[in-house]
Amino acid sequence: IAQTAAAGGGGEVDIIPTFSRDVAPILQRSCQHCHQPTGIAPMSLLSYREARPWARSIREKVERRLMPPWHLDTTVGIQDYKNDISLTEAEIDTVVGWVDAGAPEGDQGDLPGPLEFPRADAWQVETALGRPPDFIVRSTPYTVVANGQDQWWEPQVEFEGFDEPRYIRAAEFKPSFPGGMKVAHHGHATLRGKEPADGEARPPSVRLVGMGIGKRFDLLSEGVGKLLPPGPATVRFNLHYFPVGEEVTDVIDVGVWLYPEGEVPSKITVGERQFYVDGTHRERLRASDILIPPHGSLVLEDQYVMEQPALIQSFRPHMHMRGTEMSMTALYPDGRRELLSSVNRYDHNWQIAYVYDDDAQPLLPQGTVLMLQAKWDNSAANRINPDPDQWVVFGARGVDEMSHAWIGITYLNDAEYEEFAVTRAVADTETSP
Repeated sequence: IAQTAAAGGGGEVDIIPTFSRDVAPILQRSCQHCHQPTGIAPMSLLSYREARPWARSIREKVERRLMPPWHLDTTVGIQDYKNDISLTEAEIDTVVGWVDAGAPEGDQGDLPGPLEFPRADAWQVETALGRPPDFIVRSTPYTVVANGQDQWWEPQVEFEGFDEPRYIRAAEFKPSFPGGMKVAHHGHATLRGKEPADGEARPPSVRLVGMGIGKRFDLLSEGVGKLLPPGPATVRFNLHYFPVGEEVTDVIDVGVWLYPEGEVPSKITVGERQFYVDGTHRERLRASDILIPPHGSLVLEDQYVMEQPALIQSFRPHMHMRGTEMSMTALYPDGRRELLSSVNRYDHNWQIAYVYDDDAQPLLPQGTVLMLQAKWDNSAANRINPDPDQWVVFGARGVDEMSHAWIGITYLNDAEYEEFAVTRAVADTETSP
């Protein structure tokens, strides 16, 4: 709680936080994007009237760092992210102090100006780029039953394609509103070129975008693009649904934003790439290392050698209900070891991509070993564990387990790496005391 000198004296008195002056700005920055009438959250927190009945719940969620959803360890590794909505300790103290003081409203004249949010059924990338998608791919509909276990839907739709190569700047995965956004847990849309009639090699597949609760789109930095090969193709959707107590029919739209025709971005990326943390890439049966005993735990590690220099844009762990932690460490060719990011409070209910600030993106020279570690907790201490008495093995259901990281990565040639390295070195020199 903030302190200030008492009027006319040398002592100090507590300033009681108020909603209007102290709490509303915090909610605007970190909460209201979801907690507004068309957001995915169960209640709106735009006004004091809306927030006051939830004061005790807000205190509990904030103090335990369950809300806002940001599960990264804030004490280690890189801390500069484009999408960081976490609260500082001072902000947490402000919210707790406000509730403990009776959640006063304060002077309405202290309120910040209201924010305008895009509707949940609008394209979020359109707000950032100022234009609608260049094309939209739509899935066939699927009806999720009211009650039951996990459900999957893998429709394929035809895509006419372009005559020339084009480059993707952004792509967004949009379930139906409001029902589809409740039942769609995560999914992918992948474009697979059709085999040419003349016998030439099939064009490479392109993963347009991956979605998870808390992550709907990929927006690449200016000058970075993903190749969209020319010619007709098929778009395959891989959708994971979970019932929520009401029958819902969902249709997925994938919007894609392109660079202008004829423009080739300076950096070409593969986007998010899947890195297994279960032994799969070592030419073994997928995830054969995942075997968790009742009331037990498990730690697995995997390593990947960078055969060429690389720049990492984002880190998105994926496990299921027993997953608790995943970290990413770089072992550089000179022997230095750097913990890049650690998600130490992983929550299967969220699939957050931690997107590095441009100047903080890990730059990996050729020969760097990227080390990934995953941890599971199958005990009753895991608050979302459905049944600690069960053995847990690999599987696609939420009650089974898997382990991989979606890492946004751009592979570089030697000249590109040297350019980045020199730019970073100059920036470090300019910011040094």
